[in-house]
Amino acid sequence: MTAVQGTAVDIRTEDGTADAYLAHPADGAPRPAVLLYMDAFGLRPALRAMADRLARAGYTVLVPNVFYRHGRAPVVELPEFIAPGARPEIFESLMPIMRALTPEAAMRDADAYLRRLAECPMAADGPVALTGYCMGARLSLLTVGTYPERVAAAAGFHGGRLATESPDSPHLVAEHITAELYFGHADQDPSLPVEQIERLDAALTEAGVRHRCEVYPGAGHGFTQSDTAAYDREADERHWAALLDLLKRTF
Repeated sequence: MTAVQGTAVDIRTEDGTADAYLAHPADGAPRPAVLLYMDAFGLRPALRAMADRLARAGYTVLVPNVFYRHGRAPVVELPEFIAPGARPEIFESLMPIMRALTPEAAMRDADAYLRRLAECPMAADGPVALTGYCMGARLSLLTVGTYPERVAAAAGFHGGRLATESPDSPHLVAEHITAELYFGHADQDPSLPVEQIERLDAALTEAGVRHRCEVYPGAGHGFTQSDTAAYDREADERHWAALLDLLKRTF
């Protein structure tokens, strides 16, 4: 098994300094780079473990704390295991922070994250891949449409609000996308109802984007997050298979 090195790093942005986690094979050789966008619970051991798993597969992975304007991770106090009863109180603190991260601010930050990977000696030259979870799926979609020349592939899992009727809905960037995309949707997810799934697929198809959108039967919102009650091992392993397949095809 490939040995992995993980380190805490800081990334200078237009609005401050984002703390982040960087994982890569321990041999230090340049590897294809992956920008991993966090879910709302943020940069924590479970996400570092996901980055390490990608690094063991042969990638250099950057996981930024996208809420850095509100402090270093963890931005809000989290239990080791996030049970359903803990979610209301956690989200009471998180919702104002989530709303404050506008698409404009997030894409300014994305430029800094991509530049950091471009400058990283452990990252191979060329476009990167993206993967995002929950709110991170929205950031993945926005980034691939905002910086198409810098992204070879993008994925999103159990994402919410991907194709709303809002004028800044992420699906509206479809016409700019040149990368290949994959989305693994949670089943009966209130944050991504059927009409949004259909709207996203239609927008990508009309724009000629190479993509695949799949609903994971029986898997709830957050199915990849091992430190939450939403975790679904079978759906998570399906997510890993789909993500690694996408990376192998596009790098």
